[in-house]
Amino acid sequence: MIRGMVHRYGSNVDTDVIIPARYLNTTDPKELASHCMEDIDPEFVKRVKPGDIIVAEDNFGCGSSREHAPIAIKESGIACVIANTFARIFYRNALNVGLPILECPDAVEGTRAGDILEVDLESGKISNVTTGKTYTAKPFPPFMQELIRVGGLVNYARSQLSRRTRAT
Repeated sequence: MIRGMVHRYGSNVDTDVIIPARYLNTTDPKELASHCMEDIDPEFVKRVKPGDIIVAEDNFGCGSSREHAPIAIKESGIACVIANTFARIFYRNALNVGLPILECPDAVEGTRAGDILEVDLESGKISNVTTGKTYTAKPFPPFMQELIRVGGLVNYARSQLSRRTRAT
């Protein structure tokens, strides 16, 4: 179960404002996180706490296809991103690094900055603790939930190879 405060954004939040290109000379997750969202929300890194949630409108993560963006978001402490829609490459990159993302227009419409949400990734249930409303997103299938739980595609592949090696 994820529980955190909402950081709210509009439509077309692109990867260039999630992590500006001037910081792409590093792959250090902590360094990337220290600049997360700074061009759209300069106070984000001061406000974000582990477990918080980003809620955005349409086409979140559009623009350049860089894994730096979901890495910066995840390392900043964001536990989940909920949006109406995601850019396709961001969607894949987020899952590849183990950042949970859910499409749920009803939750987006019913959520404001500062609200507290509880998210159950297994069922897709999103509860707005502040308003008392509940929404449902389509949950990921079990293997995708495992991929997120272990921290992304590389860790998932390692765990699968390790299981196979132990079985032989």
